Amino acid sequence: MQVVRTLLRPGWLALGVVVVAFAAMCFTLLAPWQLGKNSATEHRNDLIASAVAQSAVPIGDVAPAGAGFDPSTEWREVTLTGRYLTDREVLVRLRSAEERPAVEVLTPFATDDGARVVLVDRGYVRPEQGALPAVPAAPSETTTIDARIRKSEGTSAGRGVHTEAGRVAVYTIDPAEVGRAVDTSLDPFYLQLSPDQPGSLGEIGLPQLDSGPYLSYGLQWLAFGIMAPLGAGYFVYSEIRQRRRASQATAQTESTPEVGTPDMTADPVAPVRNRRAQVRADLREAGTASGTRQRHQIGTAPDSETVDADVRAKLSRRYGG
Repeated sequence: MQVVRTLLRPGWLALGVVVVAFAAMCFTLLAPWQLGKNSATEHRNDLIASAVAQSAVPIGDVAPAGAGFDPSTEWREVTLTGRYLTDREVLVRLRSAEERPAVEVLTPFATDDGARVVLVDRGYVRPEQGALPAVPAAPSETTTIDARIRKSEGTSAGRGVHTEAGRVAVYTIDPAEVGRAVDTSLDPFYLQLSPDQPGSLGEIGLPQLDSGPYLSYGLQWLAFGIMAPLGAGYFVYSEIRQRRRASQATAQTESTPEVGTPDMTADPVAPVRNRRAQVRADLREAGTASGTRQRHQIGTAPDSETVDADVRAKLSRRYGG
C-alpha cells in the first residue's frame, strides 16, 4: 500500500508520463528514423556500386519513353543523342559543391527522334557576390551525351519556381515543377551529366560510399528507450527503500523508552513504592553505619593494622597488647 501511495504522488506520476512518452518516441520515431536513413544510404550505395560497374547504355534500354521512373535504375549511366533547349534553362539556387556555395544549371535536352525531353543537370557555377553568375551556354547543335539517371527531389511548399534577375530559378530539382515553368513535358526523372561531356560545367561528384553514423544513432536511441524506464524504476526503488528505512527507524524509536522516563504502560503506583522502599533501605544502611562507628569510638581500641610500627609498640606497652 505504501508503494502505491508513493507512485500516486504528482511528482512520480509526471515522471512516469515523461519516461513513457520518451521511450515510446525512441522506439517509434527516433530510432526508426535513423535506422531508416541507414537502410536508405546502404541501398543508395549498392545502386551506385552496381551502376559504376556497368558501362553506359542507350537511355531507352534502361528507361523507355513513357514508362515512368524505376527507382532501381537510379545512378545508371545512359547515353542519348539530341540537342539542348538553351532557351528553357533554369537555375537551382542555394546549392553547395565542395563545401562552397554553388548554382546548378538545368537545361532540357530533346532527343533527336523527338520522343522525349529530359532535364539535364549540367553542373554548377559559383555565384558572384550573392548574385546570379554568367552561365556558359550549352552547344546548340545536335550532340551525344552521357549522364546518370537521378530521381526527382520534389518541391517543398512555398519554394517553387521564381524569377531572379530575369532568370527562372528553383530551389530543388523537380522535373514536373520545371516542366510547368518552361511549358515543356519532361520525363519524371533528371540526368546528372557525366564529366567531360558537351555542355558540362563544374563536376558534381558521386556520393561517398559510406553508411554514415545513422546505424549508431539508431542503436543509441534504442538504448535510451530501454535505459529511461530502467532509470525511473531505480529511482522508484530507491525512494521506497528510503521510506521503509525511515519508517523502521521511527517505529524503533517509539518502542524504546528514554532513559529516566517512566513506562506509562506499567502500574502507576509502582514508582512510588519503589522510591519508598529505596528510602527505607537507605535509612537502615545509614543507621547500621552510624552504630558501627559509634561502637568503634566507645571503648574500642584503634585498628593496629592501620598504624605504623612505633605506634603499635607504644600501644602494646600501654594496653598490654
